[in-house]
Amino acid sequence: MSVRSVILGSGSALPARLVTNAEMAQMVDTTDEWIVERTGIRQRYIAGEGETTASLATEAARRALDAAGVEARSIDLIVLATATPDQTFPATATIVQDRLGCNGGIAFDVAAVCSGFLYALATADSLLRTGMARRALVIGAETFSRILDWEDRTTCVLFGDGAGALVLEAQEVDENDPNAPGIIASRLHADGAHNELLFVDGGPSTTGTVGKLRMKGREVFRHAVTNLANVLSEVLGASGHAPSDIDWVVPHQANFRILDATARKLSLPIEKVIVTVDRHANTSAASVPLAFDTAVRDGRIGKGDLVMFEAMGGGFTWGASLARF
Repeated sequence: MSVRSVILGSGSALPARLVTNAEMAQMVDTTDEWIVERTGIRQRYIAGEGETTASLATEAARRALDAAGVEARSIDLIVLATATPDQTFPATATIVQDRLGCNGGIAFDVAAVCSGFLYALATADSLLRTGMARRALVIGAETFSRILDWEDRTTCVLFGDGAGALVLEAQEVDENDPNAPGIIASRLHADGAHNELLFVDGGPSTTGTVGKLRMKGREVFRHAVTNLANVLSEVLGASGHAPSDIDWVVPHQANFRILDATARKLSLPIEKVIVTVDRHANTSAASVPLAFDTAVRDGRIGKGDLVMFEAMGGGFTWGASLARF
């Protein structure tokens, strides 16, 4: 017997305002056809007044707790992935902790942009396995609309706001049982040499401002397909599974062409890939848990399914985790 981090439930939250490509075309020089052809995105949700990363994260967390059937006060660890915190400090996770009423446990943020949720998931998994906590909320939440250059049509059409959350619990399982639930293997990577390909041009210690997102899309696409295929193979090797064993891949929702190209590299049918980029656009650290919760609630992902989570973000950072739901 050994300890694994078992997924008890999931939840997600979106802002009230839905923005279609047609509406975007009224704001910048673009068209619905241009956006769909290059990205697969048809709409996104944009945070309004009073909607923040913390408020979306709290709503997603509450829904995950409801789905798991556990009380907020039982949570002794919150790891929140975000690149758009409510404040420079304290961590947005502590705001969520207070709003949920589970003060006193561990709560901190992780900054790894679009890979943030994978970093948060692996970190929470490690803390649960070592006994530092028993039950965790792992959250990805973003209000990326607040750091977009709304005059740059190549980037502002790509992103949206939202949040997703998982409840994890440390449980003893028989690892010799191929159907044992929980997180089986995770791998994380980073390469800071590519900072200039996807970054925000501001920060407290440099410009004293929040800054705006900047991206060289073609270069990011090339690195994304290669890095994601490699890390997926790495996790499969570590877990002893083949691509054909996977029931579902839940990827970072950046661009449909990246999702399709990555699936092809691993000879995975696109039908096994959860795709929500058309509805939510790129929600950075929120995209993986948001896509997972969407697929759980619509009945695609069910108990016992073998699920691969994967993402790549600015920096670059990338990672993947394999779990039995």
